[in-house]
Amino acid sequence: MGQGRDDEERRAELEGRLAAVRERIAAACAAAGRDPDQVELMAVTKTVPAADVATLLDLGLTLFGENRAQEARAKVAEVAALRPGARPRWHFIGGLQRNKAKAVVGWADRVESVDSARLADALDRAAARAGEEGGRPGPLPVLLQYSVDGDPERGGVPADGLLSLADHVAGCAALRLEGLMAVAPLAADPEAAFADIADAAARLRSACPAASVLSAGMSGDLEVAIRHASGVVRVGTALVGCRPLASL
Repeated sequence: MGQGRDDEERRAELEGRLAAVRERIAAACAAAGRDPDQVELMAVTKTVPAADVATLLDLGLTLFGENRAQEARAKVAEVAALRPGARPRWHFIGGLQRNKAKAVVGWADRVESVDSARLADALDRAAARAGEEGGRPGPLPVLLQYSVDGDPERGGVPADGLLSLADHVAGCAALRLEGLMAVAPLAADPEAAFADIADAAARLRSACPAASVLSAGMSGDLEVAIRHASGVVRVGTALVGCRPLASL
């Protein structure tokens, strides 16, 4: 009985948080003169148990972001067992080591953090092999991770390397370039940071018209991101609450 009550309380908490986040997105879209259907909500579920993901699926969410390859692979399998009829979409959104490329292409519907030609090549090889073995139906969709401040410790390709990396990815037969992902630096002015991100996304679209996705904005800055044309907001804390530190 106790566990059942806990499950019901957690579902009610997630339902309330989801409604609040959706209200924020709708209000931000109204203020920006945008249709809320133009902005997709991604639940960032790193360190979140599979049971919560299953509940969010029940509540209508279908897009989930993970940034730790080992944790994600196990969670994807567990969610599939909990909700065998569901069709969640899983995106990898964190820094990725090249030696983890093979593991990630086995479950990721999109990798949003390609920031170097070497990583693109590793993903290209892994995706090609997965396709040959029947593990992928087509090219792996990817986004380029853009660095606003050029800090190599934070990941991302700086502005002066963005289009050359796009050209490189476009030449990878097993990858499909779909757009740009970025994180605004904590110390930066949000308006300036997201204006810069929007400009980078526009430059990428101009060079590669099919690369139309912009994934930017999180719990604390999604309104600014939406004002600057983001089409995907990645929300963790506001949606699932504070999470324990990951051990992986």
